[in-house]
Amino acid sequence: MTPPASDTLQLLALAAALGWASGFRAFLVLFAVGVAGLAGWVHLPGGLQVLASPVAVGITGVLALAEFIGDKIPGVDSLLDFISTLLRIPMGALLAASVFGLDHGFVAALAAAAGGSLAAVSHGTKLTTRAAINTSPEPFSNVGASFGEDALVLGGLWLSWAHPLVFFVALVLTLIAMVWLARKSFRFVRGLLGKMVRLFSGRPEPGPPMPPAPSPRPLPPMHDVTDVHVQDKP
Repeated sequence: MTPPASDTLQLLALAAALGWASGFRAFLVLFAVGVAGLAGWVHLPGGLQVLASPVAVGITGVLALAEFIGDKIPGVDSLLDFISTLLRIPMGALLAASVFGLDHGFVAALAAAAGGSLAAVSHGTKLTTRAAINTSPEPFSNVGASFGEDALVLGGLWLSWAHPLVFFVALVLTLIAMVWLARKSFRFVRGLLGKMVRLFSGRPEPGPPMPPAPSPRPLPPMHDVTDVHVQDKP
């Protein structure tokens, strides 16, 4: 039986939100989905109902709390980001595919590819941006960015379920901003690493480029002495 168009749009939005949000907070996504299903706020698809068990909610809650605290500590957050590279992207693909279940093999495979790709974009943006923020000596920008990501994850999951069409519009705009931010942060971090390598290796900083040498001025034209007429004296 084919689900109504509204239900299909909602499932697509949920799959995209789970993949995208997993790139920021894998355990918070698991915990939030489980709590929403256990409390009866939403009716989870079959592949996600296992997260709504009390045991699963308890385990993911502990992991989400540890993730929440560690992400607020400068330096620790970047370490967790590097370690979580092997977790967040596969988790985004798995959760997106679980929205449709094994009964829809082809659709589930497409959802897994899309969810993994969205998780890779959000994770890459988080990784490079946090590395750039951690170069600042004060911790407030780091904590502010972390709370902002928490709000993005929870707000995105809610929006995908309550207003799926609005979510897709917001997702496109957010992805454009994230790609731009990731490129700027990557260039900043790459330049900083280059300076550190030159500092520890003893190589001097590259100076400004030398101005081009001036071109030689052309010599004045030489007159032919044979054309000079000597006037005879009277």
